[in-house]
Amino acid sequence: MIRRILPALAGLALLAFLISPGSFAPLFQPFTRNNAPAIYTQTSLLSLTLSHLAIVALAVAASTVAGLVLAILVTRGAGREFLPLARTVTAVGQTFPPVAVLALAVPVLGFGTGPTLVALFLYGLLPVFENALAGLSNQPAPVAEAARAMGLTPRQRLWQIDLPLALPLLLAGMRLTAVISLGTATIGSTVAARTLGEVIIAGLLSSNTAFVLQGGLVVGILAVLIHHAFQAAEVRARRRMGLD
Repeated sequence: MIRRILPALAGLALLAFLISPGSFAPLFQPFTRNNAPAIYTQTSLLSLTLSHLAIVALAVAASTVAGLVLAILVTRGAGREFLPLARTVTAVGQTFPPVAVLALAVPVLGFGTGPTLVALFLYGLLPVFENALAGLSNQPAPVAEAARAMGLTPRQRLWQIDLPLALPLLLAGMRLTAVISLGTATIGSTVAARTLGEVIIAGLLSSNTAFVLQGGLVVGILAVLIHHAFQAAEVRARRRMGLD
């Protein structure tokens, strides 16, 4: 019960802050200096949050589609021989620093959302791919035998058995990707993407700790809420498939 109540309360508090940030000024005033403003007002915090979430959602969706398709290809027939290559490519995407990706992407895509999406897509590919791969590769032997006995074609088995059984692990990979992307997206503001990093950067430049706290707390609470939502979806998926 407590695990459900706390995220709900955090979500309500976050919503209240985003709708009326000025009401929370007394809480942040102790973290300012020289009569600096306690609340970031240069841009609407609500619009920045929505923009931040939209960028993360697009990146996670792209990483999920690419990672899942790649996992399906390397677990089917002749595609298995490309598994080492696929693992190398997805691993490079995460080991390459997002800041370096931004630096390389800006000359090609220009400033704005584009470079940030590329960096988040590459950085989030590995968790989705590895979890989808594990879900598609580690099917119970009785299930495989039952599929053969029923005379299912490879496509039918994929859609009716393999993907539903792999869904909980796929959701776990998406959860990791979403949480990682949510925090990493803040660096997008360095290349003019509209993210909550704008608030954090403004606080650093003006030595206003209140701004840094606001950006960090919003991102942190969103990460907790998204983590909780994906975990709940994983539990439901496992129960639906009789895995719990």
